[in-house]
Amino acid sequence: MPGPDPAVAATRSAVRRVLDGATGQRVIVACSGGADSLALAAAVAFEAPRLSVQAAAVVVDHGLQDGSEQIATRAAQQCGALGLEPALVVRVQVTQQGTGPEDAARTARYSVLGDAAQDLGASAILLAHTRDDQAETVLLGLARGSGLRSIAGMATFDARRRLVRPFLDITRAQTQAACTAQGLTWWDDPHNTDPSYTRVRARQVLPTLEDALGPGVVAGLARTADLARSDADGLDQLAAAATAALGAPPWPVQDLAGLVEPVRRRVWRALFPQTAKVHIDELERLLRDWHGQVGIDVPGGVRVSRRNGQIEVGPAPGRSRLVE
Repeated sequence: MPGPDPAVAATRSAVRRVLDGATGQRVIVACSGGADSLALAAAVAFEAPRLSVQAAAVVVDHGLQDGSEQIATRAAQQCGALGLEPALVVRVQVTQQGTGPEDAARTARYSVLGDAAQDLGASAILLAHTRDDQAETVLLGLARGSGLRSIAGMATFDARRRLVRPFLDITRAQTQAACTAQGLTWWDDPHNTDPSYTRVRARQVLPTLEDALGPGVVAGLARTADLARSDADGLDQLAAAATAALGAPPWPVQDLAGLVEPVRRRVWRALFPQTAKVHIDELERLLRDWHGQVGIDVPGGVRVSRRNGQIEVGPAPGRSRLVE
């Protein structure tokens, strides 16, 4: 007897890996009706009963376009037909905030998914981000130039928010092939081809990069995310240990100066959570290029100064600013 279509087998295998050990628990599939999340819903519906896992589905209707209610209802019906119960539609009001509409929609979506997981007693929320999504995320991070964490991409497991991404090694082409093989008709979100969105422009650039540099760019960017995340996690752990060892101020200059810069910058951020890069740069100068500066006022009404080989912390006199 022939086995399943290769794309179907790949999606099921990816789901099996993340659900292994979740016996007796409930999980939620976040489904939009697109090919990625429908393929995920089908794979979870197939694997969950075999692993004694209960699986539900939540479709978030952002209300951002005409007909969104019907699209969400159809996606929930498809999830229900696959065997995910309950299959719920949750409607949200997206307010313009953060860095733009994409950010606002994402924030609203994760909030209601978290609420749904709480209400249903789910241990995990499964998201259908693919290798292509990961590559786009890394490319955008590189363009921003905002440090190692920005190119670390998305993790398979995000324990804090109970998010699980089984498909980070699955391509968008595979999810579409899996849907086709299983007779699932997906919805193409017009926002996914709207060049006014930054992520869409990154998506459109990737094929050009593959044409110019050869196949494997998407896989290479995704692999970069894995390596960067591993390094960033390691540096975060070292910084957490160093921060704990410092204790309460004042802190000996030699203790901070003895840390490697990537760790020390993380320590500054942990000690003064509201600081931006400009403040951390000034803190670094206070430590490594001190020439009698009065002190540095950092957000939070705090002045950081250096005296007698110690970094001291006290209340800032007046408005928060950098002082030389």
